[in-house]
Amino acid sequence: MEKFRKTELWLATGFYLLVVFALFYPFLFYQEEHMGNYPMEELFLRYNVPFDPFIHLLMAKLLFATACYAVFLLMNNLVVPKLLERGKWVSGVALTLCNMTLFFILVMIYYTYRYGYMLAYKGQNEFYDYCAGRALVMLLLASVGYIFYYGLKYIYFDTLHERVMKRQVWKMVSVEMVIMLAGWVIWLVVLSQDNRPAMLKVIFVSGLFYILLYFIAYHYLFPPFIEKQQSSIQLFRNLGIAVLVSSFLALYLIGSNVSSSRIGALFVLFILGEILFVLPLAWFLARVRISRKDKVLHLERALGRSSANLDFLRSQINPHFLFNALNTLYGTALQEHAPRTSEGVQKLGDMMRFMLHENHQEKIELDKEIAYLQNYISLQRLRTQTSPDIKIEVNINEQDCEHMIAPMLLIPFVENAFKHGISLRNRSWIVVTLSCDKDHIYFDVYNSVHPKPLNDPEKMSLGIGLNNVKHRLALIYPKKHELSIRETASEFFVHLTITTQ
Repeated sequence: MEKFRKTELWLATGFYLLVVFALFYPFLFYQEEHMGNYPMEELFLRYNVPFDPFIHLLMAKLLFATACYAVFLLMNNLVVPKLLERGKWVSGVALTLCNMTLFFILVMIYYTYRYGYMLAYKGQNEFYDYCAGRALVMLLLASVGYIFYYGLKYIYFDTLHERVMKRQVWKMVSVEMVIMLAGWVIWLVVLSQDNRPAMLKVIFVSGLFYILLYFIAYHYLFPPFIEKQQSSIQLFRNLGIAVLVSSFLALYLIGSNVSSSRIGALFVLFILGEILFVLPLAWFLARVRISRKDKVLHLERALGRSSANLDFLRSQINPHFLFNALNTLYGTALQEHAPRTSEGVQKLGDMMRFMLHENHQEKIELDKEIAYLQNYISLQRLRTQTSPDIKIEVNINEQDCEHMIAPMLLIPFVENAFKHGISLRNRSWIVVTLSCDKDHIYFDVYNSVHPKPLNDPEKMSLGIGLNNVKHRLALIYPKKHELSIRETASEFFVHLTITTQ
């Protein structure tokens, strides 16, 4: 809350300074044009009362703005947080009444200058009663307004603040949009003191539609074209519709304040502003945003790939795996002394070579990934082929499999099947299927599942490898893959489809 109050202080101060500048604006830049054209001047001259724009307009409005600013700061940063919210009711209420009295006096003085011409036909007491009545109404409106603002602020902190902070809603609005909105508001406040209502309405409406067109082009029209999801014909069609619709709507809203002879010129100027300023700015910033997004995505993919590869090596080439492999080769050597042992050593060497060389590339030929899969399965078969209750079936059709694929993307599913689907005590099976067409890779792994002992250190590791490969798929093949995983008490099935084009 304290940070929010500091933000309120800066915003209130900034708005006050903006109002002060807006009040001085016509006197500094349009003095000659505006002298003699003030609506209030006619009332003063009608009753032969001297009119001074600096006293009756500028100084009076400055007094009113200063009264609002000062009383708001006193209430919002001193009386309410330091006294009323802490239960110091006597001093809090007393200081509140002092602030209200101060506001009432300053606003009453403002009205005496603003409506000074009334002294010509009203008595002095009647005039001051009139000013006091208007000041009292303004005091009541200001009090109700501040109570309403205070209530909204605390409702927000009680119900929405945590959600806003958690979701970081402010990041959904780009810096450029904030700058454009701030510039538009500043210009409107400045022009509010201009005596040309048509100018104010033109700036209000044109700024509103410029910002709206920028938002639509920046978020919805340019990104599909930049990302090559839309043709140039579609882009120009959509831009033309957006420009024409916004121009006609703006002209319709402005039309009542502009003479018919100037409508055509205003329409052309509005469209030129959209084409020469708004759309180029939206195009440039959209390209910058997408370029940065692509760089971040590339870095995420590289980081995810490196992290995934490291995690895979840690989980796959660990002492447990090497110990089983070496024990298998040792047992084979005792039985046959040569052929199967050399075969196992060769396959293990091929796997190590793949992980040391191919695994560092971004994409490899699919047949190399298939060869690695087959070596891994063959090596696992060496230690399971003596168990008749273990069935391992591999159906790999390499026809049309001339695709590139991220290395070691398929092996985690097979490794998971052997780790959790093979039991030397129970009937077990693993079925691995791979096929391709012109644009897709289809990969299935189907295996049995067996209850793990409570003290098994790998009981909770079932999802680690799968979560890792899900993350890699999301980074490397966004919107170009489909992964389905189904599990029952006795079976585990994985289906993966990768779109390669």
